[in-house]
Amino acid sequence: MFTYLRPYRWAFFGALAATLISVISNAVWPVIMGLAITRIGENVTAGTAIDLAYVAKVVVGMLANALVYQVTLFLSTYWMTIAVQQGMRDLRKDLTSKLNRLPVRFFDSHTQGNLLSRVTNDVDAITNALQQGVIQVVTSVIGIVLAVVMMYTINWVMATLMLWMLPASFLISRLVVRRSQPYFQAQQNALGELNGTVQESFTGFTVIKLYGQEQDAEKKFAGANHKLAAKGFNAAFISGLMSPLVGFTASLSYAAAATMGGMNVLAGRIPLGNLQAFVQYIWQVNQPLSSLTQLSAVFQSAAAATKRVFTILNEPEEEDTVTAQLPAKIQGRVEFRHVSFRYRPDVPLIEDLNFVAEPGQTVAIVGPTGAGKTTMINLLLRFYDIDSGQILVDGVDIRTIARSALREQFGMVLQDAWLYHSSIADNIRFGRLDADEYQVVQAAKTANVDHFVHTLPNGYQMTISEDADNISQGQKQLLTIARAVIKDPPMMILDEATSSVDTRLELLLQRAMDRVMAHRTSFVIAHRLSTIRDADLILVMRHGQIIEQGNHAALLAADGFYARLYNSQFADADQLAEAGDA
Repeated sequence: MFTYLRPYRWAFFGALAATLISVISNAVWPVIMGLAITRIGENVTAGTAIDLAYVAKVVVGMLANALVYQVTLFLSTYWMTIAVQQGMRDLRKDLTSKLNRLPVRFFDSHTQGNLLSRVTNDVDAITNALQQGVIQVVTSVIGIVLAVVMMYTINWVMATLMLWMLPASFLISRLVVRRSQPYFQAQQNALGELNGTVQESFTGFTVIKLYGQEQDAEKKFAGANHKLAAKGFNAAFISGLMSPLVGFTASLSYAAAATMGGMNVLAGRIPLGNLQAFVQYIWQVNQPLSSLTQLSAVFQSAAAATKRVFTILNEPEEEDTVTAQLPAKIQGRVEFRHVSFRYRPDVPLIEDLNFVAEPGQTVAIVGPTGAGKTTMINLLLRFYDIDSGQILVDGVDIRTIARSALREQFGMVLQDAWLYHSSIADNIRFGRLDADEYQVVQAAKTANVDHFVHTLPNGYQMTISEDADNISQGQKQLLTIARAVIKDPPMMILDEATSSVDTRLELLLQRAMDRVMAHRTSFVIAHRLSTIRDADLILVMRHGQIIEQGNHAALLAADGFYARLYNSQFADADQLAEAGDA
């Protein structure tokens, strides 16, 4: 973690220096106080008046020492706060940047809630450990060393006998940490699972209500919550044994010191004030040991959190081997040449796929669920890389160019329209951040979205809610089409863009998409075959293979799989219409 503290090392080491001074000041305190007690004891023994002038000097020294202690304590906390907060800000920034560079495959195998937990809860655990723990650890270690040194200056025999509690405490701590660390790791993992469960429930809240599955959702949460509580209890219980065990060793030391020290005072070998100082130093050893044991849980949580965070930071990224460039002006010719791909090595999906999309053509991809339609688009955008073969854009193998350069050439409209919490204008402008207001409006008009925007409060400045539930599904789709329009890419991808809207809105969306696809190479994935009758090329996929291809008329004339699929949809529609008439 010091990698992230290094840029702020002046504050970090300043905090450590201030901590050192404050610990020294605290260590001197019993000695100064012991001077006053010794002089008063001597006065009482001799039957003379209390030396108030000497005592006053000691009190002034104590006040000056207290001032130094408090000021350095404040500075150590202040400077450590600067170093830790700035360092953790950089860590969160690196985490977010790293997530943006990871391949889609990584997100397919991790829940959103778990990833969110690593960016928030795990970083917070690290922050708390550094913020609270580093100074206390330094204070404790230095405090123990100074206390032991001062004990030796008072009586080396007693000091040597008292040191037994240090290795005893170390062995106790090591044993407890070894037993409790796996539980802290499990606790952080359980927290990530709980966040994933909550995020899933909140995302599908309406569906859960609709199907009356609240009890099932509560049952899932209860299970994750119980698991977290069980792991947390085990971690806290085992780590909690450390403090009383270490405290017991300190109590034994205190009893032994009081007995031996009292005998030495009566024998005249040490002054009474020195015995008082020695006993205080025992507690100055015990108190840091107790602090370290109490911090054990914090540091073990942080250790588990650090492992989870750096697991993400150490993930292999999408790497580009750039050996070629796309032409300055993209024509939009796309060719799949003997392409094969599998998500899992033992499960075939796409095998020896071949087709050509000429510039400006609309290519429709149809087929049953699991045929490989969306996978084909994922391969075209290099969300996944093919196992063998070539995908060519204007004759250039897409594996030889940067992914960002490739994706800049595509606009995309998905079935699940994604909008973020900002104004309508900003959501449209997301396709091109430097677009001005005029370009935003023109894109909206092209996408048939301008008319409904003017019916909304604040128009283009209306804020989309976090779940985008203050506009309809069709309006979301129109906005994503406007977003694609403003990007003005040479190629378009439309993935089930009209599958979740009614027929009237489907016609509106279709007109908008027709405008967007004009003069662009476009790939359309559709279940409603009525929407792709005008496509230049229809690819019929089944089990990862193109089993038929051609235009609508040719495929119907062939009377194959496409014709049966098309006729079955219209037969279903006719049956529904007849049932409605009845």
